[in-house]
Amino acid sequence: MSATQLPPSGAYIKSVSESSRRIREKAGITVSRFIDSSTKFVQVSLTKDLRLHSLRTLLRGPMSSRTVPWAAATITSIIISASLRRLARISQTAVKRLLFSPSFTTSYERLRDSHGMSLPLKFPSTLAELNLLCVMSLLNFASGYRVPLHVATGRGAFDSIRAFVFTMYITADAEGDYLSARGMQRVEAGKIAELMGVADKIHQEKDHESIPGLKVGQLGGPMWELVELITKVLHETGDVLVRGGYLNLGVFVLEALKEGEKAKAKESSNPNASADVILERLVRAIPAYQDMAVIDGEPVYCFKKALLTIHAVAARFGTASPPPFPLPPTSDLPVFSDNVLPSLLVHLGVIDLTTSHTAYGLTSIFADASNSESIETLLALPPPSSAETTASGKKIKVVPKEGPILSTTQAFVLRAAAIDACNLIVETARNLSIEEITALAPEGAALAWIKDITLPGLDAWIWSVAKDREDYRRLERFVLRGTPYF
Repeated sequence: MSATQLPPSGAYIKSVSESSRRIREKAGITVSRFIDSSTKFVQVSLTKDLRLHSLRTLLRGPMSSRTVPWAAATITSIIISASLRRLARISQTAVKRLLFSPSFTTSYERLRDSHGMSLPLKFPSTLAELNLLCVMSLLNFASGYRVPLHVATGRGAFDSIRAFVFTMYITADAEGDYLSARGMQRVEAGKIAELMGVADKIHQEKDHESIPGLKVGQLGGPMWELVELITKVLHETGDVLVRGGYLNLGVFVLEALKEGEKAKAKESSNPNASADVILERLVRAIPAYQDMAVIDGEPVYCFKKALLTIHAVAARFGTASPPPFPLPPTSDLPVFSDNVLPSLLVHLGVIDLTTSHTAYGLTSIFADASNSESIETLLALPPPSSAETTASGKKIKVVPKEGPILSTTQAFVLRAAAIDACNLIVETARNLSIEEITALAPEGAALAWIKDITLPGLDAWIWSVAKDREDYRRLERFVLRGTPYF
């Protein structure tokens, strides 16, 4: 991967969606949508290597980038070469299967706002709360250290980061404000380890270089790697804020919100105008928000934490009347793609990696994910809990199984595939007719709300249901360490 150029000004949100679709197609990853026998359309997955004029000749008809209108209502058979069959896979009913599954229909409305960003703290001002929320979004990574964190603290990645940020806030008066620009700039790795509760987990025993049988403790191991990553992010962000004259990250974000409001007034016809300006401001300024890469000559933009920051602020303060700050609409923001979204979409049969090109090494990273019986079980209602409990009835926490360890390239490809998959899920839902919803819904179920699902709502459902269901918590998630992006 080479250095990545930022998207054109005014096209940040568009670039996330478009770059994600391009790399998914180039990697040959199928997002299964549907075959609807009542129409004359068959959905296919295309890649860059599929020559459009050759397929037109083969199918005897015009085509767009995603649909092939057939000249006849019925086609009994088509012979496609092995290479074309690998590149253009006829999709199945996976997206509609997910949308109308008991798992989705019985839990989406409950979990659609559950991004885990609620703050059970008292704040002296809305600006102080805004700052804490922004710092928590900035530090919303460490997914690659999920298992080591469970071992060290009994918490997963997000819960560990949230507890750390709360501790930073609670100890601010006694030890200095670690949430201020200068506090972020100056905080030391040892203090971060202490506030995270892992100070005794950042050393590894190694043999002494010259004394046989003697063990010495040296800084190292996964907890030390994570502490170093957090230290680097805080120092870099603090440096940017201090140089810009900002008291803290919240003040910087507030200024971006105001700039977004001006853009909304100028471009009233563009619903994403204000969010796009805010996103650009965050990404251009803060290194930890520059979640992007070049893969096989293609720029890929995810911007998970920057998008999450915008949505978390809008969700938290948007219920106030009037809101204390100008807030952008966020219902059409791309999803905040980490390791959970793509992993779960693979397990639920929406993302099909068996079609992916072998050069990316993704075909069989989740060995059992293509098992139809397993998918049907996961899409059904959750099974009764089988978790072991203590004598008092409290569930015994189980350390999760480590998932496949991926390269940076593989992780970006999968995260981009999840962004595009979620775009297609919401697009499919919004295009459903009431008649089709009624026909597909279980008897007596009122599911008209499916037409109104949003990308942030879908993101929250996937992320939350992965924690909410015991059987989902046992599913493997891919691992990438050393990244500050997710």
